[in-house]
Amino acid sequence: MDLIDDPQPGGNAPEFSVSEISGAIKRMIEGEFGHVRVRAEVGRVSYPKSGHVYLDLKDDRAVLSAVMWKGVAARLQTPVEEGMEVVAVGRLTTFPGQSKYQMIIDDVRPAGMGALMAMLEKRKAALAAEGLFDAARKKPLPFLPQVIGVVTSPSGAVIRDILHRLRDRFPRKVLIWPVAVQGERCVPEVVRAIRGFNALTPGGALPRPDLIIVARGGGSVEDLWGFNDEAVVRAAAASAIPLISAVGHETDTT
Repeated sequence: MDLIDDPQPGGNAPEFSVSEISGAIKRMIEGEFGHVRVRAEVGRVSYPKSGHVYLDLKDDRAVLSAVMWKGVAARLQTPVEEGMEVVAVGRLTTFPGQSKYQMIIDDVRPAGMGALMAMLEKRKAALAAEGLFDAARKKPLPFLPQVIGVVTSPSGAVIRDILHRLRDRFPRKVLIWPVAVQGERCVPEVVRAIRGFNALTPGGALPRPDLIIVARGGGSVEDLWGFNDEAVVRAAAASAIPLISAVGHETDTT
């Protein structure tokens, strides 16, 4: 009986190593999608200590993993949040040695003011339903506070104006907790400042404020967006020290 070798699987199909296939796919994806705009809803967002931002871009049928390197994230006017509708600009690439791809984002912005304001109204409604804006929660302001804590940028017109007004009307001790008032550092720094003032011990080496003012000047919706963050709202609501919001101009809403 003659022995006949079984034909190779796939017949005359070209043969590749895994590395060759991965390299070919990488070149194809990066060549075809070297510069793209993607409109999506932001899903999961992660802000590790490295300063990079990892997030999911999604619609109702698919999810695209994405990353913003530290330098790009630091330039954002509006920090990305879960649920935000955005337009991201960047490129697609593949992970070396893995069958995965992701978008490297060079810029990302809210997909129009309508989407941003709708997100704000939804957040306000959810927090209002929890009772965070109830009049009964408001603390009476001291008539003549002895110590005032100010959460704002240490430079610029806002702090100069506050100090000038206080000197003119009733000079008091002022403690300034410097924070970023826009960009990715805004939210964590403002939250830390409000909690930090509350953590001071009455009669301690650093006096505990009788009143906190959170302040910044006017700007676009994107510029002021950090003050709409849920973490900032919750920190303000939890403050045992009466707190005044002095964010934006009269026509601005946060």
